[in-house]
Amino acid sequence: MNFELSDELIQMKTTIRDFIDNEVEPQAMTIEDNDCVPETLLEKSKALGLFGLSIPEEYGGMGLSMVGKSALFEELGRTINGYTTILGAHNGIGSVGIVELADEEQKRRYLPKMATGEKIGAFALTEPQAGSNAANVKTTAVKKGDRYILNGQKIYTTNAPIADVFTVMASTDPNKGSKGITSFIIDRDSPGFHVGSVEKKMGLHGSHTAQLYFDDLEVPEENVLGTEGAGYVNALKILANGRAGLAARCLGSSQYLLDQSVKYALEREQFGKPIFEQQIIQHYLADMATDIESLRSMTYRVAWMSDQGMNVIKEAAMLKLYGSEVYNRVADTAVQVHGGVGYISEYPIERFYRDARITRIYEGTSEIQKNIIAGQLKKEYERQFAKSN
Repeated sequence: MNFELSDELIQMKTTIRDFIDNEVEPQAMTIEDNDCVPETLLEKSKALGLFGLSIPEEYGGMGLSMVGKSALFEELGRTINGYTTILGAHNGIGSVGIVELADEEQKRRYLPKMATGEKIGAFALTEPQAGSNAANVKTTAVKKGDRYILNGQKIYTTNAPIADVFTVMASTDPNKGSKGITSFIIDRDSPGFHVGSVEKKMGLHGSHTAQLYFDDLEVPEENVLGTEGAGYVNALKILANGRAGLAARCLGSSQYLLDQSVKYALEREQFGKPIFEQQIIQHYLADMATDIESLRSMTYRVAWMSDQGMNVIKEAAMLKLYGSEVYNRVADTAVQVHGGVGYISEYPIERFYRDARITRIYEGTSEIQKNIIAGQLKKEYERQFAKSN
């Protein structure tokens, strides 16, 4: 496995880091306080191509490999998580399904405008009764002639207030359970489609989630993504890709927190010397650094596996689980190293601490990741036992 980045990717990382340092971070506290990412910042992000990371070059995007995307997501993780979540959701679960599962006509209809950010993507699976139990989708899609009629609702849909293109899971045959779920591409301006009010959240300020409502929404059959009944499998594939990208952002955020903690420990004096000289602080920093290096290795290994076309459902679940746990541990330790400064909202540590918490919940809770890992292990060992017998 070779994780060495090309000169082009290294240059892109440098460009993004400069953009974050000079354009995003100076506005971070304004975004945090107003719970809104300025439109000018989004427009500059579009001009840099940051909405086209996942989309092939033939449709106007950058066509990056998963290793390449992870490298850039790591950089984006260094700044306010609400801003990076807009990009992460669009480039991940918001567009990957169309990139990997759509037919040619669908790709040409949607991807060019998604690559430029003219149209922003979102992914709608979660419902009041279908969160961790993703197969329990109650939104229905009834076939009538050349159309499907959708009724139901979704909750916690990231990018919903600003998105134009939604990948939506609905049940076309409730009697078949998970095998009766179908994926649809839905346009925001479709009659019968409504976006609810913005949810108020503990963190991720600037990134908005909302409920979606489908009231006799007519969807043309040409907007089925993949094949009818394959929606649950599609969702697993889309989420696996999204989880790998999320882990890369967790990596970037964790590295930022370590950088800030080392800097603070070298500057802050107590008892006549920098607190870095206290052994307990050294141990805190050593634990943070060790966790981060382990996460970095795991992130790029899973990204490389994905690029080789391997099935990474288990590995992506492991990565999302570990990445979110590392981020939360590092954020907690960073607050401890910074002491009172780490608890005050005037400084970024407190913000990262709050933002870290959701990573153990969205795109599949830590508990669900363990279920996925165990389920995949069972299948692997059952196959091995069958061969040996």
